[in-house]
Amino acid sequence: MSSLLMVGLLRTPLRAQRPAFASCVALRNLSTFSSRTTLLHTSNLLRGSPKQLLAPTPIRTLSLGSIFGPRKPASVPAPQVVANIAAVEAAADANPQDVEKQVALFEALLGTNVKAGYDVVISRWERMCGFDPSNPLLKSDAAFRLYLTALMKNGMESSINAAVRHRDSLLAIQSAPSTEAETVETAAAASDASATPAAAESTATSADASATATSSTASSTVASSSQAIAESVLARAATGTAPSSTGPLSADMSKLATALTAGQGGPNNPIVVTLAEPKGSWIPRLVRFLVYSAVFTFFMLVVFSVLLENSGLLKAGPRQAEFEPAAGKTYKFSDVHGVDEAKDELQEVVMFLKDPTNFTALGGKLPKGILLTGPPGTGKTMLARAVAGEAGVPFLFASGSEFDEMFVGVGAKRMRELFAAARKKQPAIIFIDELDAVGGRRTSRDSQYMRQTLNQLLTEMDGFLQNDGIIVIGATNFPDSLDPALVRPGRFDRHIAVPLPDVRGRTQILKHHMQNIVTESEVNLMVLARGTPGFSGADLQNMVNMAAVQASREGASAVNLKHFEWAKDRIVMGAERKSAFISDHVKKLTAYHEGGHALVALYTDGAMPLHKVTCVPRGHALGVTSQLPEDDMYSRSFKEYLADIDVCMGGRVAEELAYGPENVTSGASSDITKATNIARSMVKKWGFSAKIGPVYFNDRDGPISPSKQDEIETEVRKILTSGESRVHNLLKAKEVELHRLAAALVEHETLDAEEVRKVVKGEQIRNITEVIQEDLSRMSSESS
Repeated sequence: MSSLLMVGLLRTPLRAQRPAFASCVALRNLSTFSSRTTLLHTSNLLRGSPKQLLAPTPIRTLSLGSIFGPRKPASVPAPQVVANIAAVEAAADANPQDVEKQVALFEALLGTNVKAGYDVVISRWERMCGFDPSNPLLKSDAAFRLYLTALMKNGMESSINAAVRHRDSLLAIQSAPSTEAETVETAAAASDASATPAAAESTATSADASATATSSTASSTVASSSQAIAESVLARAATGTAPSSTGPLSADMSKLATALTAGQGGPNNPIVVTLAEPKGSWIPRLVRFLVYSAVFTFFMLVVFSVLLENSGLLKAGPRQAEFEPAAGKTYKFSDVHGVDEAKDELQEVVMFLKDPTNFTALGGKLPKGILLTGPPGTGKTMLARAVAGEAGVPFLFASGSEFDEMFVGVGAKRMRELFAAARKKQPAIIFIDELDAVGGRRTSRDSQYMRQTLNQLLTEMDGFLQNDGIIVIGATNFPDSLDPALVRPGRFDRHIAVPLPDVRGRTQILKHHMQNIVTESEVNLMVLARGTPGFSGADLQNMVNMAAVQASREGASAVNLKHFEWAKDRIVMGAERKSAFISDHVKKLTAYHEGGHALVALYTDGAMPLHKVTCVPRGHALGVTSQLPEDDMYSRSFKEYLADIDVCMGGRVAEELAYGPENVTSGASSDITKATNIARSMVKKWGFSAKIGPVYFNDRDGPISPSKQDEIETEVRKILTSGESRVHNLLKAKEVELHRLAAALVEHETLDAEEVRKVVKGEQIRNITEVIQEDLSRMSSESS
């Protein structure tokens, strides 16, 4: 019992030292252990295979490489090696007293070159020798050498000395009982032989001395043997000839080992080591750096963009003035012309804003919203400014596109800011131009974030008090595309149509824009107004400005009627491309094409009156035939639509009559497209087909059945072919007039309606030479 207790006590320091050593391996310094031992361990790790470098350390630094770098796979022996070790271990377990089988197991485990194998060797030797000192394995120098080698491989060089002392203690305890027994037997024999007590005492004393000497001799012998094995293991590790090494040291590591053996590596005599990286090792590091930089930059840009968008630093002006009352010229109703009915409806809004008590006293309520609808350029924005100017209240302007942002929630946030700014300035007017950009019709397929801005607008318009003095005026060119919840009473209470001006309105608009224009007395506003049907207020303003600029370029003292006609043709037909090179053949073919259009427009009942025809390229066309109505048009008849189709077919038929069917060009593509659209609308929308009947077909409402679609296409083709046949008969009868008109167009290039009538009748018009001479003389007189 005392022997076993002593074995446990002697074994405790060694097992207690291992975790303490393991916890200090990564943090040891040169003052605790010699630099030679530390560098020997480093060289051993560098000499070993990559699997030996996988031994975990208790303290691991945190870096980007440890987080994002590739994980090295754990080293695992081959299945054949594992099976061999299992067989050897089974044999060793069956014969625990067989030293050769234990040594064979240790060698097989060390041969795996993995940490788990080293741990098994260490734990097995300590278990078998520590708990059973009588085990013959304790006396085996080969087994002890393998045990020390496992300690070296496991990075536990400091435990070798403790292991030597541990083995010496176990061997000393094992040899102590046998020595004491021999001593007792010797003493007993001597007492039997000797009869006197003195002799017996002397014999006992000599026996004790002999036992002590024997124990000391054996202990010193074993100690020297264990120490020699430890020094041999350390020496082999330093020279790279350890039994378990995977191969000889490289040239650089041999130099390192030689320097360590020579005593270098101390604080006063350091070893200079240069790390040489393999070629191309910088490429993975560069790629990894670029990837990390790109990911980091992307997230930082997203964060910065969100912050800048919400802070308003990216906007053109300061954020405080984003929704401030618009400064500039104050408009009145006297500045708006051609929309008298719209001004009358808005007049009561102005009166309400000026003195709301006149209405609230009788229970009247201020309308929350007014929707202005109409074609572009009719003056919707000017009407809203005129309302604010007449009432003398702040005018806050916003476009529907300002609330459409790439970040979710920004549009709704701006809508709240707009109404918050209006409440601070109340009574005020909020004008939202292009309302369809933010108030489009919602569908079930829309995502929730796409509806946030519209939902916020609906809430703001129906959420504030009805008499708080804020009126929302919206303008759109597409009222049918607005959401029904937005245009209902309670939000946009009134819908005011702003149509194109009639002849009276055009006269007023022309007079307003010509106040500061110097014109000649021959300029008649009624003539200009009647010659510009379908023109909006913006078109008329553009025409007056273009006429004034052209007169200035020509050096005229005043703007005359010719300048206005030039500006009108420029708007209707486009700019002349006089620099374009057109061959005589193409010019003559274009003259026949445009002459066909002009003759059909001239002789077809119900056609829009002819205005001007030219074979000079204008815009994207080689020639243009312009038609203008005599008066404003509000609805058109079946005969007029058929006349439009006939006029479109006139150019193609004229080419066929002049050059033959095989020489018809593709110049009639736009004419065929226009005629097809008119015919399809006549069949599908206007009920002008007797076979289809008065039925409206819309592709957006749902697909049309194939049979019905075939009937529609048949009717469309019938209308087009009928028109082509009528035009063919007409131009065939007027073929002489067609040749006259084509020749006049080639010579004069541009003819108005009166000149076309003279040409087809065979009357003589002015020669082009006379026209040029007249222009030259006029320019000379103006320059002088």
